Amino acid sequence: MLANLQILLDYPLFNIQVILDGIFLGSVFALSAYGLALVWGVMNIKNLAQGDFVILGGYLSFAISGYNVHLIIVLPLVMLIMFVYGWVIYKLIIKRVIDQDMFTSLLATFGLSLLMQQVMNLIFGPEVQIIDMELPVYDAFDGFVTIPAVKIISLILAALLSISVIVFMKKSRTGQAIRATAQDPRAARVLGIDTDRVYAFTFSLNSAICGAAGVFVSLIWVIQPFYGITYSVRSFAIVTAAGLGNLPAVISAGFGIGLFEKYVGFIVGTAYEVAAPVSMLLIVLIIRQINMRRNRQVVK
Repeated sequence: MLANLQILLDYPLFNIQVILDGIFLGSVFALSAYGLALVWGVMNIKNLAQGDFVILGGYLSFAISGYNVHLIIVLPLVMLIMFVYGWVIYKLIIKRVIDQDMFTSLLATFGLSLLMQQVMNLIFGPEVQIIDMELPVYDAFDGFVTIPAVKIISLILAALLSISVIVFMKKSRTGQAIRATAQDPRAARVLGIDTDRVYAFTFSLNSAICGAAGVFVSLIWVIQPFYGITYSVRSFAIVTAAGLGNLPAVISAGFGIGLFEKYVGFIVGTAYEVAAPVSMLLIVLIIRQINMRRNRQVVK
């Protein structure tokens, strides 16, 4: 561990590689986390299957790419399929638990996670998969830094998708209805908003966003049926750190966890990368608990 840390100090160029990898991964984490924040903030549903939605999107892109379909077509097609899938899941499962207590929704989404893992395992097998776009890899600083073109494309597409979601939530009538429902569902019903339809659209939008994140994961990383839990943990860590309904904070936290995870992987070892967001989640919870105790006042 100390030897790897010394390498970063003696050869600063390695920091550039780690930072770039963290940024590329952080963009995917931010997308998945924003979908979770959307569902959590609007519907008060803690979706434990969030990461499995991401992996399912990755496998859909893997299956469609097998027919030599271009990425520009694969991305919207996967998002459309995942949108429909999210709508079906809402009608079959989420709608029945949305008014129940927190533990009911946790158990329901945990069961959904297990089901999705087993179905993906039966269809695609337990092997690790990745999509090879056969795009060039650029070198810099005499080969010390490598930048695959597919990661640059994924980062640009993730940025465009994030901007589109921001504009949609702020400018469209549906986005305004979602924000109104998140603030006060009862008042939204009085004003004539179909909250059930808003909930269904919100969950479907989250599913589509996860599908897009899955496409990027299959391009820049690897997919496997049981890897979903790692993305669920990262999403929960980001949302806990950033808060609900704050997209800039979610994006910042996503990049922060991506950088932190890559530095931990380089210094300590790749086996501890997944433990990095968990440790950050614990640190955030401890800090918030300390702040709550400081601000606590005795009721007189």
